[in-house]
Amino acid sequence: MRSLSTARTFGGIGSILVLLFIVPAVGVLLSIVGWILILVAVDNIAGAVGDRSIFKETLIAGILAIVGIAAGAVVALASLLRFTRLNGLTLLSGTHSLRSLNATSFTSGQVTGAGGLIVGVLVGLVLIWAFFLVSAVFLRRAFTKIATRLNVKMFATAALLYLIGAALTIVAVGLIVIFIADILMVVAFFSMPDDTTVGPPPRPDVIPPPPPQVNAV
Repeated sequence: MRSLSTARTFGGIGSILVLLFIVPAVGVLLSIVGWILILVAVDNIAGAVGDRSIFKETLIAGILAIVGIAAGAVVALASLLRFTRLNGLTLLSGTHSLRSLNATSFTSGQVTGAGGLIVGVLVGLVLIWAFFLVSAVFLRRAFTKIATRLNVKMFATAALLYLIGAALTIVAVGLIVIFIADILMVVAFFSMPDDTTVGPPPRPDVIPPPPPQVNAV
C-alpha cells in the first residue's frame, strides 16, 4: 500500500502555479516552479504504481519544452542582434534609437535586414511550437497511464486537451485550450485516491471443466 497524498498535494499546488503563467513579471517563474512540483508528484505516482516509464515520459516532456523555448529564443535573439547591428542600433539604447524607426523608414529603404529579422523570429516561433508539440505527446502518454492506473480519467482528458492546445498554439487560440487543460489538471490531481495497492494484476477466472457424464445402465 503506497500513499498518494504527497503526490496529490504537490501535483495540485504545482498545477495551480502553472495556471499563474498569465501573471505579469513573475508568471513564468511561478509556472516553472509549478512544473517542478508536478514532476515530484509524478515521480511519487510512478513509484506507487510501479511504472517508472510514467516519470521518464513526463521528464522528457519537460526537457523538450525547455529545449524548444531556449532554441527558439536563441534564433530570434540572434536575428534581432543582426538587425540592430546592420542598422547601427544597440540593445542598451534600443528604446531611444528605435523611436526613429517607423513605417516610412522601412518603405523608404532606410532600414536593412528587416526581412532577415522577420524570418528569424518566425523560425524561432516554429521551433518553439514543434518542440512544444512533441513535448505534449510525451505528456499525454504519461498522463494516460496515470489515468488508467489510478482510475482518474480526468488525467487523460487534461492531457488530450493539452496536446490539442499545443497543436493550436501556432494560431494563438491554443493558449486558451492549454489554460482549460491546466484547470482540468488541477481537478485531476485533487481527485486522486489516498493510496493504491501495488501488486500483480488479478488472474483471470478459470472455469472448472464440467464433471464427466455417467451413462445410466
